[in-house]
Amino acid sequence: MRAVIQRVSRARVAIDGVEVGACGAGLLILLGVATGDRPDDADRLALKVSRLRIFHDGESKFGWSIVDTGGEALVVSQFTLLADSRRQKGTRPDFSKAARPGTAEPIYLRFCEVLRDLGVPVQTGIFGAMMQVELVNDGPVTIVLDIGAPE
Repeated sequence: MRAVIQRVSRARVAIDGVEVGACGAGLLILLGVATGDRPDDADRLALKVSRLRIFHDGESKFGWSIVDTGGEALVVSQFTLLADSRRQKGTRPDFSKAARPGTAEPIYLRFCEVLRDLGVPVQTGIFGAMMQVELVNDGPVTIVLDIGAPE
């Protein structure tokens, strides 16, 4: 699994101009599920995200987690995070490392469920839909996390 985590003041996701999910101060999480990822990878990643100390605590710029701040999360599925563009020829990325939708969606949903169980209010996009994502990056702070199936 690969997650791009952005600390945000606010974020929203829309389909054809209609908002389907949004959050206030907290995290925008773009989540890609790789071939070979397992449900327990979603558990581990959700725990890591919930404990990631990337929020101001009054003294340190990176003292508190999203749980500590009571922040919200917007989780958006994004298989393109698994793109491989290292090929010698051509410029089209290879997406073969991304899990098929039937495998990826339950793992994505599990990640969201576990994050909620850890005390983080979670909104989502629509799995597999073409979405427009808007955000106000706070910092900016952007972290990439990889967990699960090896390359």
